[in-house]
Amino acid sequence: MKLLVIAGPPSAGKTALTKQIVKHFNDKLKIAFLKIDVVRAYEDIELQKEFNIMTKKIYSGDLCPDHAGVMVLGDAVEWAETNGADLFIVESAGLCLRCSPYLNQGLGVIVLSSISGIHAPEKMGAMVSLANIAVITKIDLVSQAEREVLIQKIKEVHRNVVLMETNALQGTSLNRLYNMISESEDIDKNNLYLKGNPPLGTCTICIGKKEIGWKHHFGVIQKLNGRIADYLYRGE
Repeated sequence: MKLLVIAGPPSAGKTALTKQIVKHFNDKLKIAFLKIDVVRAYEDIELQKEFNIMTKKIYSGDLCPDHAGVMVLGDAVEWAETNGADLFIVESAGLCLRCSPYLNQGLGVIVLSSISGIHAPEKMGAMVSLANIAVITKIDLVSQAEREVLIQKIKEVHRNVVLMETNALQGTSLNRLYNMISESEDIDKNNLYLKGNPPLGTCTICIGKKEIGWKHHFGVIQKLNGRIADYLYRGE
C-alpha cells in the first residue's frame, strides 16, 4: 500500500488537490482516505459521495491535530490495509505549525496558497521543511512576479523540495505529482515513525492547568526574557 500525507494551512486547497488525486487514480487503485480535523470536517462525506471510496475521519478535540494523527495512524494504516487499499491518503487539519505530520515512508505533500503571502513558508516550520513535495495552489490569482518570490521563499526553507504549481480546482500541471505517487514505494506498516521530532510538550498546560505565568506551572516552561532555546524545566 502506498501512503500520501497531505498537509497545509486552512483554505490552502488541500481538499481540492485530494479530489484531483482521487479522480486520477480511482480507476487504477483502490483508495482509502482519512481526514484529521479539530471540530468539524466534511471532506470524507464529499469524497465518499463523489468517488465512492473508503473514508474515515477523526476529531482531535482537546489534542492538537498532529498529536491525534500520531495516536490514530497505526490503527488507520491497519484499517486501510485490511480493506485492500492500494493508496492511503491522509489529510491533516493543517493547524499546527510546529509539528510535522509526515512519516519516514510514503510521500509528504505541503499545500500552499499563492495568496497566503510571500512569507508564509517561513512561518510553517517543519510542515514545509520536511515535505517531499510542495504544491502551490491558486496560481491564477497572483502575478508571475509574486509566484516567483513565493517559490524562492519555499526554496530558502527547503532547498530540495519538489515544487509544483497548479490551479487545484482544474487540476492543471499535476502529472509529475501523479507519477511520483505511482512510483513511490509501498510502506512497511511495522516500521513507521515520524519524519521529524515533535516539540517539547510535557507541561501542566497540556493537562488543563489554566493559571497565567510560568511561576504557576511545572514541566517545560519559558520566561519572557529568555531566548527560544532557553527552555526551563521545573519539577522532578
